[in-house]
Amino acid sequence: MSKESTFESVVNKLTVDQKRFVAEIIGTFIVVVLATGSVVIDSKLDGILGLPFIVFAPFVGVAVGVYLFGKISMAHFNPAVSIGFLITKHITKKQLGLYLLAEIVGALLASFFVSIIIGKEANLGANAPNYSYPLPMIFGVEVLASAFLMAVILIVVYTKGLKGFGGIAIGGIVGLDIFFLAFISGASMNPARSLAPALLSGVWDDLWLYWTATFAGTSIIALIFRKRFE
Repeated sequence: MSKESTFESVVNKLTVDQKRFVAEIIGTFIVVVLATGSVVIDSKLDGILGLPFIVFAPFVGVAVGVYLFGKISMAHFNPAVSIGFLITKHITKKQLGLYLLAEIVGALLASFFVSIIIGKEANLGANAPNYSYPLPMIFGVEVLASAFLMAVILIVVYTKGLKGFGGIAIGGIVGLDIFFLAFISGASMNPARSLAPALLSGVWDDLWLYWTATFAGTSIIALIFRKRFE
């Protein structure tokens, strides 16, 4: 039996939820490696690559993840997005636990990979708000960034993939949020992406922001869409 047929045999034996679990681990791993790894690489090079590189890398990661796993798991890769999909009834409460576990495991594996293969600079690429701005503004901007992300995701879902451009649209809004809003809030939009480097670097101070504002942003949009399409 060839390696390919062995692999296919193993995959075919997985349940739908098991396939979703594996897809979310791998997809989150890709997204977090590119999102945080780009920050670490730029820091190692003393900022030579700059914001365009830090924007482009997660755009690619999200887009690739959506095209690879969108039909398997709906390509959440983000606990805040999973909460949004729970609100819109795209997933059940039981499935939510599966998604959250997969996303956190994928993110932790990604940060471990970054620390070993790429480097430990910039706190492993951890998000950091700019406290020269008022805290309410920082919080509001992170809510806004997460809301924009959820809105685009739901537009893609309800338009059945924007005729093949769904991955580019979702990756694009991630990149745009980072480009225009990261200088204020850090533009995480993703609690798992923030959690993993914070845990492994030991820099926890700002984690509360990314585990509150992100969920608020996606939940607001999900509630609006649920009311609209019920």
